[in-house]
Amino acid sequence: MSRCKTLLAIIALAVASAACQPAQPAGPLSDEDVAAIRGMFDSLLEAERAGDWDVVATVFSEDAVFMMPDQPTLEGLAAWRAMVDEMQPVIHALDAEVAEIDGRADLAFMRGTYTETWSFAGAEEPVDLVGKFLWILEKQADGRWLCTVAISNSDQPPAE
Repeated sequence: MSRCKTLLAIIALAVASAACQPAQPAGPLSDEDVAAIRGMFDSLLEAERAGDWDVVATVFSEDAVFMMPDQPTLEGLAAWRAMVDEMQPVIHALDAEVAEIDGRADLAFMRGTYTETWSFAGAEEPVDLVGKFLWILEKQADGRWLCTVAISNSDQPPAE
């Protein structure tokens, strides 16, 4: 009987000890993951230039957070779609450069710069935008990468 209790105690101690071990760090992004993120971003730019907002929406998660210059934070893809419907953006020119993609396993970030010219519903003149962006991306169960947080900042001085 005591041998059984001792054996159970040793097993319990081994299980508890294994549970307390720090998690192994995730490996770096694979070349395939980096290529997939770049491909997703290239598809986004192509869709934005074409004004195909339904395709643009496919690179964001349903609960994505959008933090754009001079705009309130938008939480969720539905809020972004409502903003697009209201503003009716038209892109006249768009250039973006990815400076870095990095991450671990199923979490990544991408940062870069952009130069854009847009028109919006009710605006008299197109707007030139120059700035930088930072995206946080999560790998989905099906292997796709989706943006969960999109932050962009203007490099231009505030309007007076």
